[in-house]
Amino acid sequence: MKVAIGQSQVTSHGGLELELGINGNQRLKERTLMLSSEIAQAGESFYSHGWLFGTSGNLSAVISHKPMLLAITGSGLDKGHLSSEQVIVIDEGMKVIGGEYKPSAETALHIALVSELSCGAVFHTHSVWSTIISQVHEKDSGIWIEGFEMLKALNGVKSHEHREWIPILKNSQDMNALAGELKVLLKENPNIHGFMLSGHGLYTWGRDPQEAKRHVEGLEFLLEVQGRIDSLKVM
Repeated sequence: MKVAIGQSQVTSHGGLELELGINGNQRLKERTLMLSSEIAQAGESFYSHGWLFGTSGNLSAVISHKPMLLAITGSGLDKGHLSSEQVIVIDEGMKVIGGEYKPSAETALHIALVSELSCGAVFHTHSVWSTIISQVHEKDSGIWIEGFEMLKALNGVKSHEHREWIPILKNSQDMNALAGELKVLLKENPNIHGFMLSGHGLYTWGRDPQEAKRHVEGLEFLLEVQGRIDSLKVM
């Protein structure tokens, strides 16, 4: 599949072809290749930690905000053994304009996050601890985490005394409705670094894939610590 942006010429990205404007051709081609590689590396890292087993989760990065172009993992793929060719390119309407795979239905949440926050990357993991905690604390609509040094992994946090709110949305298979709920949540909680879907997993983001990866690592660590503390309380 191809996309035309102004006058164009064809460029290739492994198994995908993009028809990009002549003026932006080389820049967009190089950015797409770089982001696809970074997404594949992040998937392998998260898999090694047990945060992306099976075909769970999805990872995206922004190629361009205007027009919106996202590099995102194709649906139904093992994220622990991704190649850059398995990262597709979509537009704001979730239309695949580069690549041979379909986007996950959850792509709608990635688009909502990028639209609302102007972030550069969105990573969604399915760890054991985020699944448990999001289910247990769904009745509270979220969980507060405070007092841990690892909180400083989050952008803008300077002290372990920071108190981080991680909201929880009820899981749904209606991703358009869920995207609408997410937009409301983001307006009501402008300073959060992530949220969870109940019984599902964690979403977080960053200015670029490196920051989003750091947020995944920090939040997954904090969720596991909090989960282990909570389990000790009931023993």
